[in-house]
Amino acid sequence: MNRTYYGKLIFELSKPGRVGYSLPKCEFEGYSLNDDKAFAKRESNTLLPECDELTVVRHYTNMSNNNFGVDTGFYPLGSCTMKYNPKLNEELCQLPGFNIHPMTPAKYAQGSLKLYDEVQKTLAEIAGLSRFTLNPYAGAHGELTGLMVIRSYHISRGDTARTKIIVPDSAHGTNPASAAVCGLQIVEVKSLADGTVDVEALKPLLGPDIAGMMMTNPNTLGLFETKIPEIARLVHECGGLMYYDGANLNPMLGVCRPGDMGFDVMHINLHKTFSTPHGGGGPGSGPVGVRKGLEQFLPNPMVRQIDNYKLACEDSSLGYISYFLGNFGIIIRAYAYLLSLGKENIPMAGKLSVLNANYIKESLRSHYKLPIDTVCKHEFVFDGLREEYGGDHHDAEHVTTLDVAKRLLDYGFHAPTIYFPLLFHEALMIEPTETESKETLDDFIAVMKKIAEEAKADPQMVKSAPHSTPVRRMDDVKAVKEPKFTFKAL
Repeated sequence: MNRTYYGKLIFELSKPGRVGYSLPKCEFEGYSLNDDKAFAKRESNTLLPECDELTVVRHYTNMSNNNFGVDTGFYPLGSCTMKYNPKLNEELCQLPGFNIHPMTPAKYAQGSLKLYDEVQKTLAEIAGLSRFTLNPYAGAHGELTGLMVIRSYHISRGDTARTKIIVPDSAHGTNPASAAVCGLQIVEVKSLADGTVDVEALKPLLGPDIAGMMMTNPNTLGLFETKIPEIARLVHECGGLMYYDGANLNPMLGVCRPGDMGFDVMHINLHKTFSTPHGGGGPGSGPVGVRKGLEQFLPNPMVRQIDNYKLACEDSSLGYISYFLGNFGIIIRAYAYLLSLGKENIPMAGKLSVLNANYIKESLRSHYKLPIDTVCKHEFVFDGLREEYGGDHHDAEHVTTLDVAKRLLDYGFHAPTIYFPLLFHEALMIEPTETESKETLDDFIAVMKKIAEEAKADPQMVKSAPHSTPVRRMDDVKAVKEPKFTFKAL
């Protein structure tokens, strides 16, 4: 990598008077804002870098080459299913017929509306539910939409007392956040030592003020919640609805369906389970599905097939949660993935993700502490290094999960999720997904073992990692307390 361009801000490469592109002479010289628009005028010139085109190209090319993603390396990020995005999906998404304006009249957009409808029907079949909306822009947006469906259902019956939602202590952080935004009060239910929901602790929480319960299955520890039928019965008996957080749906594909378990509402992350682009803030997609009897509460607009495909708006709907029909490009990519696998091969995705996760877990249990010793699904959690490798939590100088994560960077691997879930002091969550080969998994296992051996032989070397990255270990606390969002020339 050319160090002239990497490691410097584009402003630091700027030289007064340098020009990268010459604009034609402005034809509107002398134009000035009216007095009533004067507030919009800048008081000083905009600070923009002055660089030649070659400098700009080299700078941003070098920056892009330093990004890490599923196309460049193994990304074992727990609970996020950083799955390979097939390039066929990208090609199909760019077909000219899909490049239409979102306000195109329905009669000229029949193909796109048909695709939307077929995706929602396919997801409904996979989930065991009645109907989906693909309008939400992301998983958390889907959570909020699903909770709004639950609130709309209760309000439609005049039951306004149901203002609380039950959330397990192992839940993703978006669960309580989405519930709070929806105006619901969060009631936490504890987990048992085996990581699953404590049914006995749940029973006293149920009552006429409960709107529903949110659950992730497999849960955040990668464990299958075996008591869902009983939990669903208890929640339904008290008048609440069951919400399925579909963030971890990947291992369940074609194996079991949330609707069959007793869930009433769920969201699916297309950018996790169905191989569409993920990360960098979007674009994402968080379709929301409901059981029969709740379809009328889904957000407007809805795609209906009456002779031709049409956009319909229902008075009973919770309203609009997005413009138009969501991130349509992401929906096209998911459709391509669904058709590529077909119903015959969708179950293989779930089974292989489970196989890969258990293979890594069993291969590393000799070096890393396994707090819950059982078969996992798509992911699992270690509680740091075993004590014989320097993982004694009571020793102030012990090698931490953060140290292991930083050292992984030296070997070209992205670090797994660390310090989540909060149930374990040194949580290290690993999710390989079904798309990784055995050779890649073996390389990762070998490096993880090597880091454990390094922690035992030379702990300070691991604690001072990374050593080979362009930027060394950052001061995380200072970055949070003293962030710098603007560039100031020296």
